[in-house]
Amino acid sequence: MRLQPGDAPYSEFHGKLQEMGLEPGWGNTVSRACETLELLDRLIDSPQPAILEAFVARVPAIFRVVSVSIHGWVGQESVLGRSETAGQVAYVLDQARSLENKLRQDMQLAGLDRFGIQPQVVILTRLIPNCEGTQCDLPLEKVDGTENAWILRVPFQEFNPKVTQNWIPRSEIFPYLENFALDAEKAILRQLKGRPNLIIGNYTDGNLVAFLLARRLQTLHCNIAHSLEKPRYLFSSLYWQDLEDQHHFSAQFTADLINMNAADFIITSSYQEILGTPEAMGQYESYKCFTMPQLYHVVDGIDLSNPKFNRVPPGVNETFFFPYDQSENRPSRDRIQDLIFYQQADYTIGKLKHPDRRSILAVSPINPLKNLTGLIECFANSAEMQAKCNLILVTNKLKPSDAKNPEEAAEIEKLYDLIEHYQLHDRLRWVGIRLPSADLGEVYRVVADQAGVFVHFARFEAFGRTILEAMISGLPTFATEFGGAVEIIQDDESGFLINPTDVEGSTQKILQFFNRCDADPTLWKTISDKAIHRIHEQYNWQVHTQRLLTIAKIYGFWSYTSRNKRESLTRYLEVLFHLLYKPRTQPILEQHQQR
Repeated sequence: MRLQPGDAPYSEFHGKLQEMGLEPGWGNTVSRACETLELLDRLIDSPQPAILEAFVARVPAIFRVVSVSIHGWVGQESVLGRSETAGQVAYVLDQARSLENKLRQDMQLAGLDRFGIQPQVVILTRLIPNCEGTQCDLPLEKVDGTENAWILRVPFQEFNPKVTQNWIPRSEIFPYLENFALDAEKAILRQLKGRPNLIIGNYTDGNLVAFLLARRLQTLHCNIAHSLEKPRYLFSSLYWQDLEDQHHFSAQFTADLINMNAADFIITSSYQEILGTPEAMGQYESYKCFTMPQLYHVVDGIDLSNPKFNRVPPGVNETFFFPYDQSENRPSRDRIQDLIFYQQADYTIGKLKHPDRRSILAVSPINPLKNLTGLIECFANSAEMQAKCNLILVTNKLKPSDAKNPEEAAEIEKLYDLIEHYQLHDRLRWVGIRLPSADLGEVYRVVADQAGVFVHFARFEAFGRTILEAMISGLPTFATEFGGAVEIIQDDESGFLINPTDVEGSTQKILQFFNRCDADPTLWKTISDKAIHRIHEQYNWQVHTQRLLTIAKIYGFWSYTSRNKRESLTRYLEVLFHLLYKPRTQPILEQHQQR
């Protein structure tokens, strides 16, 4: 085989490999196959971690992937999640596209495409009959931009059709997940025509279904929590009984404990999600030891030193989010510029007196944690800031009547009150309409055209998709120091970190940047270029997918070799599921049956 040209195709040497007992998959050319065989030889001779990783990355071990995202309006046309799930849905769809593309490339490099072997990626979600004009009632929908990635929707069993035929908030979805997993198992096997090699769970509900499916199908389970609820609500475990009717934390925290311990490996977007910082507790760390009075006491909820934890940050969909200076790709610039600065409609508030001033842009769903009220106060309390720039808010809705819950309605009312109290109508623009990704990307670029900035003023942000979108668009970004932004942004180099609880300090930091830009006209572009470079290099879907699949193959290898050792843990988690989790979901189901 070595005597043949390096670019000789697999069809010319597969016979020699089969004589050696080697099945297809070593490479599509002579040189590729030789490199893989040499890695195997080195691994046998010197089993070092780096060599194992390099070899396993080449092995075509994953062909079928299921990504589970249950509760959130998973669709592509007329819907992309809702206010609490838009980021999650965008993440899942972008990841599915990248996974399908990468698996297809791997099949070609391994020489398997000539046998008609095709990768399959399925996004498993729930079918919503009353889908409000979206396509969330379609059992099967192809993912745009792929050859073999699909959204597979399975309905909830009808305990009460008045509830199950409609969208259900994620805090109330827990009673339906076990039966959903059983129904989904049949649908997955029909769609894939076999068992998946990898199941990826998203959020608490998706990971619980992933746990149940992985257990029954004997396949690999990857846990991606995205954002755990427990650390977001201060003392939520101690006062769980007071919050139970609204949040159902007892079922949720129990499910989290099951999920994170059952998973073969865990993916996080940042290190602080695992262990936090010297000043703040990590999301997973908060499950290490806690008490829920009159329910249970956790003494060792998760092993934080377990190598199952892996940081694999997501990327940005660069079809929609790209630098502002790519003018040839911006046909909608004038339309979005009119929408953001001038257009008067029932989904806009404010008429800017000086629309040519620099803009401070915030893009966010409306909820107290995103702290748009704090940003307005930051802007309103600085006459200097108002003299230099305008404040632009882009949200998913504008009117209290559009709110989906009392908390959201109250936050909208607060925003109205602040705008009226400070009389900001000629210095603030509020656009409250759900924008498609293509238009949202142009919003960032329009603000970058006038040398504006992006501000993420959240009290806490686990990661921050909008931060990535703003930075890759070229906007200098000011983001909360509480959460994942501390790993995305290099302070005062590729962006700026601010403390949203220190309104005066945050105001001064933003003003200082504007003053420095006035003194040095090149500074804005310097920060802009570094922000773009930072996202291109560190936060792209190609790197994410390559790393995810390599990790999955490695953990698949170790899971196979140590399956018996994990059996006792799995049995214990099943006890928690049946004796703790299920009883905590029963009151939710009883409430639903009475509606």
